[in-house]
Amino acid sequence: MNIMQIAALGLICVVLAMLVKEYHAPIGLLIILAFGIVVFSQIFSQLAVILDTFRAISAQAGVNNLYLSTIFKVIGIAYIGEFAAQTCRDGGSNAIASKIELAAKIIILSLMLPILSAILQNILSLA
Repeated sequence: MNIMQIAALGLICVVLAMLVKEYHAPIGLLIILAFGIVVFSQIFSQLAVILDTFRAISAQAGVNNLYLSTIFKVIGIAYIGEFAAQTCRDGGSNAIASKIELAAKIIILSLMLPILSAILQNILSLA
């Protein structure tokens, strides 16, 4: 699925959701959620290619796999958190969206602590 198809499907879903929300709001939200799931499922294969490319490059560069897997987890958490927060906003719940974003940021920070610690140790060893 290319960007033109995704954009067209997105516009169709928005129009459908707007029409349906007038009569039954939860179904409008389900249309938007279904669109997000369809897009994620369609781009998942491209994501696998990107991950494989980064793994190959990091293996050639001699980068520790722990660092690379942590970065992938952080990126995944950021995307999932953003998707969930935007879906909550579409449903009219800004408070829950903000809590999801905060949780994602704290989880990302906790995952990055070992990398930040290693960087600081390397800096201190140079001094």
